[in-house]
Amino acid sequence: MTDPLKARGRRSPEFRLVMEAVGGMRQALIHDAFDYRPLPQRETLGLLGSRLPERMRAYAYWSRHALVGAAAAITVFIAYQLSLGGNGAMYLLSGLVPAAAVLMTLVRPVGAFWVSLVSTPFTGALGNSWDGLPWTPPALFAHIVVMVVVAARTGPRTALWMWIATAAYALGAEVLLGMDSSNSVPMLFFSAIALLITTVIHVRKEAQREVTVQRTATALERGKRTLLEERTTIARELHDVVAHHMSVVAIQAEAAPYRVENPPPELEQAFVTIRENAVSALTELRRVLGVVRAEDYEAPDAPQPTLADLDRLLDNVRDAGLEVDKVVTGAVRELPQGVELSAYRIVQEALSNSLRHAPGAAARVEVGYVLGGLGLRIVNGPAKGLVKPSPGAGHGLTGMRERVTMLDGEMTAEVTADGGYEVTVFLPVALADRTDPAGAGA
Repeated sequence: MTDPLKARGRRSPEFRLVMEAVGGMRQALIHDAFDYRPLPQRETLGLLGSRLPERMRAYAYWSRHALVGAAAAITVFIAYQLSLGGNGAMYLLSGLVPAAAVLMTLVRPVGAFWVSLVSTPFTGALGNSWDGLPWTPPALFAHIVVMVVVAARTGPRTALWMWIATAAYALGAEVLLGMDSSNSVPMLFFSAIALLITTVIHVRKEAQREVTVQRTATALERGKRTLLEERTTIARELHDVVAHHMSVVAIQAEAAPYRVENPPPELEQAFVTIRENAVSALTELRRVLGVVRAEDYEAPDAPQPTLADLDRLLDNVRDAGLEVDKVVTGAVRELPQGVELSAYRIVQEALSNSLRHAPGAAARVEVGYVLGGLGLRIVNGPAKGLVKPSPGAGHGLTGMRERVTMLDGEMTAEVTADGGYEVTVFLPVALADRTDPAGAGA
């Protein structure tokens, strides 16, 4: 025998479908129906609004409010035209109530629908226009406007339930009043078309909004990934540079006692301590910074490039089709290898950007050795010829800024007056790094 409790717990698919439908209608039209939700102004003007005079653009942001106000005025005007035939005050009042429902969509959209629907028989009685039941002309126009505005502000589900509720009211009014002719069919037909158009526009805008959000999120993720890749590249290069110098320190400390005849024990012990510390630091450096290497990363066989290798870089760029000149000012001197490497990479990336984004243009590289550090200026003219610029991956400027930030420098990158591009960099070099021979050698 079937347990009544279990049988009661098992609901038929039809019952569940009805309950879901009722729940959807409750959520769309009943839950918080009279909440205060003012219509915000437009965020953008669009193609038509952007062409307006500057004085009118401030008002164009309130265009949606103006349209709703115009619809309310048209509702009153329709009622006024009917009042010319007699019983003017009552006819005019029959238009004010639907117009108020239209204006109510600006602050309480779902509640405005219920006001428009529930007030329909009362406006019919006020206007004594039983020939137009169940909707008088002002009420018919206003109710369609209300449904369109509410659908635009809420969504397709609310639009569907509003149309179903309107159809149920129309059917109930015809059955109760026993009308042979009514305007329910035109009302449902035109409202369905209006709601369908509104829903399509609403869905399209929502899709565009989601695409914009996805593009923004993708751009942010791409920027973060680019930043991490550039930092990884910089960390690899610094690892190679620092590891090289620490190895040199360890070797020199081990060989130093043999260069001095009969060194004192204290000196031998000092060099032993220097070598042990250098080896320990080198081991720790490889352990910590070695994690940034990819599995397929291979350390370069040649030393890391410096500013002395700029001529070779410029020759390669000229072979690729970029006319480039180099100007060096100030007293050329050896700088810390980190500064030399970063300066070389910045010039390299700036010239690569010139090749990609300004094919056929001429470039100029200026290197200035000044008292407080090193100045760089890489400028190119606008693109020339028939070759189209090729977009890059967006790593160039990010990598340059990371290198400059790492060295506490300054950088500007901007479009020039003639349509070219200019990158200006200053890398500070402390006084001790320039005057201490031991520091320069390390």
